[in-house]
Formats: sequence, C-alpha cells, structure tokens
Amino acid sequence: MNLDSLNQMGEGNMLAFLDIKFTEVGDDYLVATMPVVAKVKQPMGLLHGGANVVLAESLASCAAYCVAGKGSMVVGVEINANHLKAVRNGEVTAIAKPIKLGSTLQVWQIEIRQHKELVCSSRLTAMVRAAKS
Repeated sequence: MNLDSLNQMGEGNMLAFLDIKFTEVGDDYLVATMPVVAKVKQPMGLLHGGANVVLAESLASCAAYCVAGKGSMVVGVEINANHLKAVRNGEVTAIAKPIKLGSTLQVWQIEIRQHKELVCSSRLTAMVRAAKS
C-alpha cells in the first residue's frame, strides 16, 4: 500500500480524530506521526499514555494488514507499552517493525520518539484471519 491509501484508511475514525498521519513505508517498517496537542494530553498537560497506545496499535495493525494483504482481517489481540519519557508538546514519530510474521499471528515492535529520544516502547500481537464476506 502507498501513503495515500494508508492515510485514506484513517479517515473518519480514531486516526483522523488524533491527526495520526502515515509518513513513510519501507520494505520492513511503517512510520506515522501524531501532534501533541490538547486532545491527546492527560490533565497534567502531558501526552496521554493511551494516546501512545492508540498510535502504536494503529500503526502496527496497518503494517500487519499491509503484510497480510487484501482479503485478510487483522485485529490486535495483545498490546503493551512502556512510557519512558514525558512529552508536553510538538510531535511524536512512531516506527513499527516486525518481530514475527506468521500466517495467523504477527508480532510488531513499535518505538515512539520525539527528537530521537525514545518516548514509548510498545509491542503488538495481531491475529490474521480471512475477512468475512
């Protein structure tokens, strides 16, 4: 898939609401950005950990779908996240890379950074099934 197709997938859902944009597709990775603005902050003014998780799961799920291909349904079945550094403003960039690409399960590592500093380290396990018609 190309960037335009990926960004169109985000229209009208959580990705659009959080302004998550896919910015780069590589042979073995996918990159997206998210602005750190009021709607993704917790009451103390910091980037909300849940927003990090939405970014991580959205990015890795789309990457898993790209690998699985059309006719497949991909759903996250487990995600974890370690929030390592507070972010107050600007933009964060996430990169998802595969750890394991099986026919029914995929595992992805996601790193969220701001200015090269690791903000969040996450891992997603995704289940791959044939899409129901």
